[in-house]
Amino acid sequence: MTKLRIGIIGGAGYTGGELLRILINHPNAEMAFVHSKSQAGKPVYNTHTDLLGDTDLTFSGDDTRDLVNQADLSVIFLCSGHGESAKFLAENPIPETLKVIDLSTDFRDQSNGFVYGLPELQRERIQSATKIANPGCFATSIQLALLPLAQAGLLTEAVQVSAITGSTGAGQSLSPTTHFTWRNNNVSIYKAFTHQHLTEIRQSLNALQPGFDQPIHFVPYRGDFTRGIMANVYTPFAGSLDEARQLFDHYYHGHPFTHLSNTPVDVKQVVNTNKCLIHLEKHDGQLLISSVIDNLTKGASGHAVQNMNLLFGLPEDTGLRLKAVAF
Repeated sequence: MTKLRIGIIGGAGYTGGELLRILINHPNAEMAFVHSKSQAGKPVYNTHTDLLGDTDLTFSGDDTRDLVNQADLSVIFLCSGHGESAKFLAENPIPETLKVIDLSTDFRDQSNGFVYGLPELQRERIQSATKIANPGCFATSIQLALLPLAQAGLLTEAVQVSAITGSTGAGQSLSPTTHFTWRNNNVSIYKAFTHQHLTEIRQSLNALQPGFDQPIHFVPYRGDFTRGIMANVYTPFAGSLDEARQLFDHYYHGHPFTHLSNTPVDVKQVVNTNKCLIHLEKHDGQLLISSVIDNLTKGASGHAVQNMNLLFGLPEDTGLRLKAVAF
């Protein structure tokens, strides 16, 4: 069995912890190092306490140049904050044979040789890439709701999006809007019409439907729960509901994680999984697409492992058949 030697930069945060949970049980994965400036020298389970008994790894604080130049290293995941990946790569020359999967926003414009890592959009390009820019969480949920329409050239008017995310989407650092006393029993909007994920969403839609220039009106909500995203997307659609279902079924045929549901979907169906579930309805000429994902799994770390599997010729779902926390 092929064993991949794996390194994680920025392993103390939510996405780093989620990656570890998946990779220590991945049949082809072997952890070479988990690096953290803030937790160097401490056991991983001190930070990610649910991993007590699962791993004896210790956070490395060694020089990162030495770490990424290990001869047998297969891939590194960059899990530091936005802006840090570009800085890290500038300071640490990467061997040509080493694969890089970046979970920040830094290279989602596909600059510096990075390929945008949305398998449901460009699986073949990912398979032949060296550097992958992992999509954002909101962007993943919203794009999966719209890609079939874009491929068919059916995005002809404005797209309306209302989406809510759990508190882990804000990262581990505390802020006024992540404290329990503020977030609990509370809902609020933020970055209405200006969210940073709009750039990558539009990039992908234009790849399938060149010239798409209609507005995407996106209102994001902060939810009073920990994990998950629900995106409700609607836009005019001239066909019938059955025609829409056929369009989505055809587009996602052969993609192991995106599934059409005949009944309304909810976040608990996907929490702790790499799945995206989609439900369609039609009202007064509008096609309503509800899309649910786990923001830390399909929205980040699980998606990154899916991309790793593709990079190394493994079955796409290896290590990612995870059970939902349904109740």
